[in-house]
Amino acid sequence: MAQRVTYRRRLSYNTKSNKTRVVKTPGGKLVVHYIHKKVAHPKCGDCGVALPGVPALRPVEFARISKRQKTVTRAYGGSRCATCVRSRIVRAFLVEEQKIVKKVIKSQEAEAKK
Repeated sequence: MAQRVTYRRRLSYNTKSNKTRVVKTPGGKLVVHYIHKKVAHPKCGDCGVALPGVPALRPVEFARISKRQKTVTRAYGGSRCATCVRSRIVRAFLVEEQKIVKKVIKSQEAEAKK
């Protein structure tokens, strides 16, 4: 008959945080190993792609690492991917250019009326 194993912690319910694996030790004994939850990789807020340069860690482990390991040294680093940042910068530049063009056209029309 198979050897029985018991939980090693006080939580006695089969919850998501209490998942286990039965492992056989070199001594032939069966013991319980607790399985960590799967880690979700940090995603870009605009396009949803996984952020390169930011490690995929559980929240407690993420809090333990230093700030330079959590972010990328760039505008919106650790929040948006490089492609989205580039598109934001280009969009802002084009909007400003459009404003200037409108102003120039308006001034030319005013001079033409005089």
